[in-house]
Amino acid sequence: MTDPRAYPQHPFLAVSAAIIHNGKVLAVRRARKPAIELYTLPGGAVETGETLLEAVRREVEEETGLTIEPVALAGHREAIVRDADGAVKHHFVILCFASRLVGGEIRLNDELGDARWLEPADLAVLKTTDGLGEIVEAAVALIEPAR
Repeated sequence: MTDPRAYPQHPFLAVSAAIIHNGKVLAVRRARKPAIELYTLPGGAVETGETLLEAVRREVEEETGLTIEPVALAGHREAIVRDADGAVKHHFVILCFASRLVGGEIRLNDELGDARWLEPADLAVLKTTDGLGEIVEAAVALIEPAR
């Protein structure tokens, strides 16, 4: 199966959710390329006609079975992957939303291999996507500012 987002003509817009619940964050491990085996936040591409908030709610529900309430933008990241010749194979601009858990039980789809509720400091011992700790720190400050 060919990846329709490989070798793009422009960056793809994506969203993710730093879901903060009882002082912990939900970290998920990707089961597919380009971030295979790395821990990150649930999320994915924004679909045409979808608002950012609709997209982050949908992506989290599809990937984890959880319902969330996005609260505020916690930050952004760019994921740019180049092939052996230096050509851009993938380029995503990812907007991360600090979010609260509303309900549901974790039920992973085939894009994810693991999900864990972790203390934010515990991310430091995992293989993660670039900048994950900083995004989570910003999200915690937005959700639990007095903590």
